[in-house]
Amino acid sequence: MTDTVNVQAATDKFVAAITRPLAEWAEACVHCGLCAEACHFYQATKDPKYTPAWKLEPIRKAHRSKTGFAAMFGLAPKVTEKDLTDWEELVFDACNMCGRCTLVCPMGIDIASITGATRAALASAGIGPADLFAAADNSRDRGSPLGLSPEKLEDRLEWLADDNEVDLPLDKKGAEVLLTVSSIEMMKYPDSIVSMGKLLNAAGVNWTFSSKGYEATNFGYLAGKSDIAKTMTMRIVEAAEALGVKTVIIPECGHAYGVMRWQAANVIGRPLPFEVFHITEYLAKLKREGKFEFKPYTTPITYHDPCQISRRGGATADARYLLEGMATDFREMSPTANSNWCCGGGGGVQAIVRSQPIRYKVFKIKTDQVAATGTDTLVSACANCRLTMEEAKEAIKWGGHLESIVEILADRLVTKDDD
Repeated sequence: MTDTVNVQAATDKFVAAITRPLAEWAEACVHCGLCAEACHFYQATKDPKYTPAWKLEPIRKAHRSKTGFAAMFGLAPKVTEKDLTDWEELVFDACNMCGRCTLVCPMGIDIASITGATRAALASAGIGPADLFAAADNSRDRGSPLGLSPEKLEDRLEWLADDNEVDLPLDKKGAEVLLTVSSIEMMKYPDSIVSMGKLLNAAGVNWTFSSKGYEATNFGYLAGKSDIAKTMTMRIVEAAEALGVKTVIIPECGHAYGVMRWQAANVIGRPLPFEVFHITEYLAKLKREGKFEFKPYTTPITYHDPCQISRRGGATADARYLLEGMATDFREMSPTANSNWCCGGGGGVQAIVRSQPIRYKVFKIKTDQVAATGTDTLVSACANCRLTMEEAKEAIKWGGHLESIVEILADRLVTKDDD
């Protein structure tokens, strides 16, 4: 139950979070409704409450409660306990911060950023999904949301290296590249870790993992807990600085890429002393340098663009460049690339158990997209997308296949043994 202190704390946080752009966005909405058609949660349910513009209401109401003539004379509406309850479900469970609504907004309102500010406001008052908050706390206290401690990291890397006869260096002095991991990959999709190692080794990259800063996912950011977000960011930054690397690679994880590539410098208050690449960006760079040759992959496939990598990340073309010349039967979905539909689990929604029913409805949009291509194999470059879709696949009994782009590339890699 939210008490008066929490209501006041949330209201104060809302107001503190209202920078000039946020205030302008909150007041700029013309209620045209175009964003509804762009939102997968609205499309899957046709419920007006999922119209993205409605996510502006927390900022707008808090802003008006503290500013203007109505507030001056005590006549402005106040934020209530019911507001907080309604807003919690809206911004945590039913927004992936995917940014698709912004593409169609005539006012250019960045609702994803507003959702992030609203989550931070609610989190400051202790309001939010317990499982998402627990994932953030685990990251801070145990090293990762899934409890991947430095000791477990070392054990699993040794096991994977031995089983797959691949070099997976840890804390290697003199390395030029730091490869981070997603604990989802390490605990559920370890072949992805092995595949990244094989590809980097084949290209002759001097790289390493770090036991000091290895977890790429940042559930502090997703939960609206800025202190944890900074802690997770600093672990990677400090590990990279200690090793003296020039490059940090984010694995198959969408939000991890966005946080480290586009937000980390602001979080730590200084420029990053290294370059940040998503794994698809870096592998594309190596391919352009002539470091790879791949055998044909003849299975008909289509590609799912993770929102934070493509639409909000700018790396849309690199995955397709990697598949070019290898995937002999590649078919684009419609819409695709920067306009592609979200998987439904981004923005931390995958970690919220109570969101499962609506996520499963959203996944039907994706299966319809795949079916329209005439294929049944969906490739992506985000472990969270893969986990979200795999879970939904079982729930709705979809018969298609889900694949990782790095695993396909590693499987088709031409090596010296093939000569």
